[in-house]
Amino acid sequence: MFDDGFGPGDIEILEHECGFDGYFKVDVYRFRHRLFGGGWSHVVRREVFERGHAAAVLPYDPHHDRVLLIRQVRLPALLAGAPAWQIEPVAGIIESDEPAEEVARRETLEEAGVAVDRLWHLFRFMTSAGASTESVELFIGRADLAEAGGLHGLDEEHEDIQAVAGPLEEAYALVEAGRIQNTPAIMALQWLKLNSGRVREAWIG
Repeated sequence: MFDDGFGPGDIEILEHECGFDGYFKVDVYRFRHRLFGGGWSHVVRREVFERGHAAAVLPYDPHHDRVLLIRQVRLPALLAGAPAWQIEPVAGIIESDEPAEEVARRETLEEAGVAVDRLWHLFRFMTSAGASTESVELFIGRADLAEAGGLHGLDEEHEDIQAVAGPLEEAYALVEAGRIQNTPAIMALQWLKLNSGRVREAWIG
């Protein structure tokens, strides 16, 4: 129903150059594409934010119906008029051909001090397809959260992370109250709110 039949061959990249290469990278493209009504578009110029790809995981304790979220400072959030300290799931950048599952497990240890022994893949999504190449692989991770929490992060990456564990219901209430504005956190909590029974049955038996 929603498949228009277009594919990679229906976009023609005419020019590509690097506009900026620092902590992040911005590339400049000139391209044209096929139109829904037939024919080709005019040449379009766009700057593309090359962010890379990430894995994000919401640690979940199915025995006690608890989740873990982290807080850390995000300057762009402040500049957008949102709280600078964002409530988020654990997340990390995927390097080259590194499996997303490996990133999810490693980052959960680094950012929350928690080990996940099983992962439930939710979906892959684009964070801002009109501006960035970034995609996120989103997971729920099974973990023992009885003693979870505290301060974590790597000094060499300038991380100052607070991990907090609590009931799923309380975390979801933050979504409904508009206090969580991080996209992966909202998506993971909404999915888990709808599917926690299925997850607990699969992970507890």
